[in-house]
Amino acid sequence: MAELHAVVPAAGVGARMGAIVPKQYLSLAGEPILALTLRRLLTVPNLSTLVVTLSPDDTHWNNIDSSLRMKVRGVEGGSERALSVLAGLNALLKFADPDDLVLVHDAARPCVRLADINNLISRVCDDPLRGGLLACPVRDTMKRGSASDHVIHTEPRENLWHALTPQLFQLRPLRDAIVQAGAAGVNLTDESSAMEWAGLQPLLVQGSDDNIKVTRPDDIKMAEQYLGQQNI
Repeated sequence: MAELHAVVPAAGVGARMGAIVPKQYLSLAGEPILALTLRRLLTVPNLSTLVVTLSPDDTHWNNIDSSLRMKVRGVEGGSERALSVLAGLNALLKFADPDDLVLVHDAARPCVRLADINNLISRVCDDPLRGGLLACPVRDTMKRGSASDHVIHTEPRENLWHALTPQLFQLRPLRDAIVQAGAAGVNLTDESSAMEWAGLQPLLVQGSDDNIKVTRPDDIKMAEQYLGQQNI
């Protein structure tokens, strides 16, 4: 039976946040965002391994609670998200089965709900070769803009989704898709885009709207509010 692992790419600097420290280490509800994210993932039933990829220049990881750090494997990440994910997958392939399943989750999404993750796992286990991701249907009117910020046209929102994380795929196929797409010069914005390039159609599993990615300063207060309201 396939085991379940997780990779959290946390080697980025979060430039849009405009903070002195990388955004994953900013305080949220009294803890670094990354710590909250890792704690949430560690509640996933039957999770065998949790890998976090870190910048080689990271000076903040050792400030994370040692009892939490002991539960995860820290490996050196890359200069881009896809390279950091790849580093995590390569670390897993040293001991895990190539057909094992891997959750890839953003370091700055501490509000993901356990029920949503469990639903994603359940749905993907029915078709592991296809894989899947949490996502939310688009609700607002979507406009296609020009380089000068003028409306070109309105995009139909039917069947449009906001991609979230985690995203769940088999270990070796995901690793190979990222390597091959990268070699072809494909701009990989998430794991699903790599699998799409490889010819697959991952399953969209609806997640909660409060699974936000902390990107800008205002997101901190919003995430704190969501965490206070949640009963995961």
